[in-house]
Amino acid sequence: MSRIALVTGGTRGIGAAIARSLKACGCSVAVTYAGNAEKAEAFRDETGIAVFRWDVADPKACAEGVRRVEAEVGPVDVLVNNAGITRDGWFHRMDYEAWSAVLRTNLDSMFTMTRPVIDGMRERGYGRIVNISSINGQKGQIGQANYSAAKAGVIGFTKALALENARKGITVNCICPGYVDTDMVAAVPEKVLEGIIAAVPVNRLGKAEEIGALVAYLVSDAAAYMTGAVLSINGGQYMANG
Repeated sequence: MSRIALVTGGTRGIGAAIARSLKACGCSVAVTYAGNAEKAEAFRDETGIAVFRWDVADPKACAEGVRRVEAEVGPVDVLVNNAGITRDGWFHRMDYEAWSAVLRTNLDSMFTMTRPVIDGMRERGYGRIVNISSINGQKGQIGQANYSAAKAGVIGFTKALALENARKGITVNCICPGYVDTDMVAAVPEKVLEGIIAAVPVNRLGKAEEIGALVAYLVSDAAAYMTGAVLSINGGQYMANG
């Protein structure tokens, strides 16, 4: 039986790689996007993956969006909370909107996206939830007090949700990527990028496909005994316990 997977922020970068990996594993995949309709349509045409547009920070839009996905694709068995934004700046210069925007999209979305699917997973006795955090949610980062706070919150959310739902056949795990070769990282000035790579022991950026492969493992039957885990995939840049 094909599992239905929903990936937020799934038309570009890490999200697109995750969506492709899940499709390759036999899942029927749907993805969300927030704004770039042209790229979303190109992704749909290239992959055959269904795309849906809504803001993951908007609880009403999420509830309505999940209903659309379940009506058109099927009940969501696998949820990957990947969507995220940055609004970087030193905290003493940061305004509330920059703080709030990142918390809403990166942390509130854990609630707005998971709440509409969790009851169905519990009723069916099966679910796989993978939350994408960040190396900077583990160690912090200058200029990212908002982002680091949100991504650290994702880790705590993962552990609590895993405990609540383990007996219902639902696993909840968290991935903390380091610096990955995406459009966002490619936009970093060359000198800064050289410094980033120099700080990574394996001496390269990560590949989005490597994150996708890890997600595919976590939602497979082979990972059924793994829940509440926080997995670092950062080339050895930061080695955390748990």
